[in-house]
Amino acid sequence: MAAALVPRIPEDAPFTSAQRAWLNGYVAGLFSHAPADAAPSLRVALLYGSQTGTAEGLARKLAKELKSAGHESILASLEGYVPATLAAEKYAVFIVSTYGEGEAPDSAQSFYQQLCVEHFPLLGELSYAVMALGDSHYEHFCRFGKELDAKLSALGGTRIMDRVDCDTDVDAPYAAWKRTLGIKLHALTSLQDEPRPAEAPVGATVTPQDTVQAHSRDNPYLSRLHEKRALTHPSSSKLTLHLNFAIEGSHIHYEAGDACGVLPQNSPELVDSVLSLLPFTGEEAVEIATGSVTLRDALLHHLGVTRLTRRTLTSYAAMGRCEQLSTLLKPERQAELDEYLNGRDLVDLLSMCPGVLQSPSDLVKLLPRLAPRLYSISSSPAAHSGHIHTTVSVVRYHAHNRDRNGVCSTLFADRVKVGERLPLYIQPNKKFRLPRNPDAPVIMIGPGTGVAPFRGFLHERRATGATGRNWLFFGARSAATDFLYREELEAMRADGHLTRLDTAFSRDQQQKIYVQDLMRQNASQLWRWLDDGAHLYVCGDGAHMAKDVNRTLQAIIAQEGGMNESAAESWVQSLKEGHRYQRDVY
Repeated sequence: MAAALVPRIPEDAPFTSAQRAWLNGYVAGLFSHAPADAAPSLRVALLYGSQTGTAEGLARKLAKELKSAGHESILASLEGYVPATLAAEKYAVFIVSTYGEGEAPDSAQSFYQQLCVEHFPLLGELSYAVMALGDSHYEHFCRFGKELDAKLSALGGTRIMDRVDCDTDVDAPYAAWKRTLGIKLHALTSLQDEPRPAEAPVGATVTPQDTVQAHSRDNPYLSRLHEKRALTHPSSSKLTLHLNFAIEGSHIHYEAGDACGVLPQNSPELVDSVLSLLPFTGEEAVEIATGSVTLRDALLHHLGVTRLTRRTLTSYAAMGRCEQLSTLLKPERQAELDEYLNGRDLVDLLSMCPGVLQSPSDLVKLLPRLAPRLYSISSSPAAHSGHIHTTVSVVRYHAHNRDRNGVCSTLFADRVKVGERLPLYIQPNKKFRLPRNPDAPVIMIGPGTGVAPFRGFLHERRATGATGRNWLFFGARSAATDFLYREELEAMRADGHLTRLDTAFSRDQQQKIYVQDLMRQNASQLWRWLDDGAHLYVCGDGAHMAKDVNRTLQAIIAQEGGMNESAAESWVQSLKEGHRYQRDVY
């Protein structure tokens, strides 16, 4: 296929050499977005490793961008992708997330383990780019993306461009990275060999383009709060809410296991505290991504003010002199910095180093975008048509001489009444789905609000007539005050829909008991269920609970299956690869 000719500004045109070079580059850029049959194209393997769906969503956007620029993009999840296939690729782009303590997403762990085996084939013909997603609030920010980038380089791959590490507010860095990547790929079109056929890589799990939801993070649905009730007893040390949002007529669709994204608002009292420490009224006009708003509105609805990160402190320190802050940011003071960041917010920073911000725009540049909050959906579309249920633990604590509150949970608890509306959207979770076989047994492990998706699972299986056995492990502090959905679960156990219900209430006896202790107590039965083809699900805290459950699972398999440690690890890995061990952890 012949490439389209790109017009050039003639040498005798009335421009300086610098102007002519700029115009030639501009025209070339326009032609880089020509249809695929008008410009040379590259075959690009576009690979993503996603835990909550963000990396996958960005990869889908990029696939469309590459196609519009005339390239062939082969979109695939790292789950099931054979790493050796990379040796046959010339160009690959990775968008990968990091979760927990710097770990790869569940879907990418097998890929990375294979990539790291000794004597893995060199990738000297591969040119690649990595976009890493993470959360700078955690110590190991974007660690998986960094490790993947380093490993590909060590295997002989050549970077198309430097890796970009993105915080939770990904829109601006993604847009900048995408522009640079487009320029780099366009420059490579003149160096490419003959295009290769566009068949999918061997072993790749190619993901088809889904129908775009009418409502998304950028276009949320204003849903009416239909019901709000406490699930915990008034004497409990925690308040957990059951929320029911009406979505009739919205064209919103979800599946059991998906999450609900809510666009929150900051506390007006906290915003007042921020403004009281600044020489601004709050009525000043400022520019944000969506246009011009008042500073107060930006602080209420668009900017994150409840968490501090090293990046925020570094930017603030660059704006003004603060000896205490500069000392804290020294590399050798990392432990002290981590301690300072834990539980502090913008008010603490402004109090520590006052007088730094000279204009409202300085404040806007300093702060990240107010991120949506994701909650596991605790309802079933088959059983609760026209409604979405969520299960929310209200966050309140005292730290550094001030009361602190969760952004979205206290919005639900204190400031939104039944009948009022909130912007929400669906975050699909394709890695957390019920088995397709309705006869398959399921084992669900969800302490605290981790029970949320399993309530949805149970209602879904009943509504669809699934006949497989259901076993739930639930844990909380006390049965009398914190047994979430007690009446429903005990009724399901009584009528046989919930085959087994095992509960661990850590503070109801002298020695604390957790869900992993119940797993050990029921080791032989748990092994029999798994050996019979049961699917295992875990939801909740990823930093501690999920790791403890995983270690306990491997120990049970080794003990009951008569395996050594290595064989048990392989058996667990086979469960993951067969989609029989799925986790929704945070």
